[in-house]
Amino acid sequence: MANVVELKVGLHCDECIKKILRAIKKIEDIETYDIDKQLSKVTVTGNVTTEEVIKVIHKVGKQASNWGQQEPSADNCYSYSV
Repeated sequence: MANVVELKVGLHCDECIKKILRAIKKIEDIETYDIDKQLSKVTVTGNVTTEEVIKVIHKVGKQASNWGQQEPSADNCYSYSV
């Protein structure tokens, strides 16, 4: 059965979004993913846990929290090579 992981992530620029997409695509057993820049929301569906997705997003220098929790700070736009 597929899990749906919904996270609030600081999405401030196109480069940040590209980094998050590249990282998410590397997660095994995902079925779908979506990034909503307007809502700063990342949704991943598949055989994944919230902790797995948060860990991958943290590796690219972004803060993430469960959807519905406090919004990550806007000061977390880092430049990393993946």
